[in-house]
Amino acid sequence: MNSKVGKGAFNALITVLTWLGALAMFAPIAWMVLTSFKSEQDAVSSPPLLFFKPTLAHYRQIFDNEFASFAINSVLATGISTAIVTCLAVPAAYALCVRPVEKWRDVLFFFISTKMMPIAAGIVPIYLVAQSLGLLNSASVLIVVYTSMNLPLAIWMIRSFMNEIPVEVFDAVRVDGAGFFRELLLIVVPLIMPGLASTALLCGIFAWNEFFLAVNLTTTVSTLPVFLQKFLSFGQLYTAQVAAVATLLNIPVVAAGWLAQKSLTRGLTFGAVR
Repeated sequence: MNSKVGKGAFNALITVLTWLGALAMFAPIAWMVLTSFKSEQDAVSSPPLLFFKPTLAHYRQIFDNEFASFAINSVLATGISTAIVTCLAVPAAYALCVRPVEKWRDVLFFFISTKMMPIAAGIVPIYLVAQSLGLLNSASVLIVVYTSMNLPLAIWMIRSFMNEIPVEVFDAVRVDGAGFFRELLLIVVPLIMPGLASTALLCGIFAWNEFFLAVNLTTTVSTLPVFLQKFLSFGQLYTAQVAAVATLLNIPVVAAGWLAQKSLTRGLTFGAVR
């Protein structure tokens, strides 16, 4: 009886600590959303105000400052680059896992080594190449750099999911006479669909939140993180305005994660061995 009581008390303690941890992680986000509805004077008041007269003036001001054009550029750069990354990473991972090419370990190391260079060290050659090709200040240059930025990570992740497919699955489809495209598109891709969803979501978040490349390669045709910088000015009160922009910036990421949660938790093989 004492062991059951002790186990119940322990479980209750873990539950309480879990809720406290979740609330502690959610508190900054909740405070940001709350601040976005305050006036600038209320946002910087000391002590902080919990009760105030809410206003939508900051959100109206956002849409009066070319928010729509920056949002469209963010959606295009993130969506197109993520789609390209997924389409390229699947056959690349297949060639490094299911039917490995020669020296596939060297190829994998080359991919991951591209992530080791500081991005600040590569901005100058990237800028010069983009300038020579006439791609500066365009969504095209962001699509290219975001694709190259996320492709190595996507290949490694998708390859790890492909490694989870039982060998018997490939033996069965090859006995049935399935060719390369049928094996890849009809067998491998459906089995790793949860992995594709998580990989695409992660690459999309990285591209959506990227700031350094966008601010250096674009000016008027840029993304929402650069739009947020417009309100970061010294000597003026823009706390509530920044909170409003940050709230809108986070909504698509939260929505994408919520919509993809079922795919992220599904199994990979679903008993596919025949």
